[in-house]
Amino acid sequence: MPVIHTHVSVPTTQEQREALKTAYGKAITAVPGKSEGWLMCPFEDNMPIYFAGSDDKPAAYVEVNVFGASVPGSAWEQLTRQIMDALQRELGIPKDRTYIRYTATTDWGWNGGNF
Repeated sequence: MPVIHTHVSVPTTQEQREALKTAYGKAITAVPGKSEGWLMCPFEDNMPIYFAGSDDKPAAYVEVNVFGASVPGSAWEQLTRQIMDALQRELGIPKDRTYIRYTATTDWGWNGGNF
């Protein structure tokens, strides 16, 4: 039950979102037990994002949430590299204007109940 929620300050096309979704599907396997089979990828584009007091360059804020009690730090490190590489490649968003927040939780609802 991973979710990678992407907020970007630039417009995106269907093709760019598909490319990011594919990259995220590969990246999420860095987290033990996670796969694209349960991955949800909401995208929000054209968002005003101020970074270091300025909105004159592209920026991104990404939230990664997974079901579980903990995730090894090495998995988060690998995800950071892969997500930032994909955002820079597909949308031209610099890595130094991207934040990623990671959360692992055992409180997760689906299909009318909780896991």
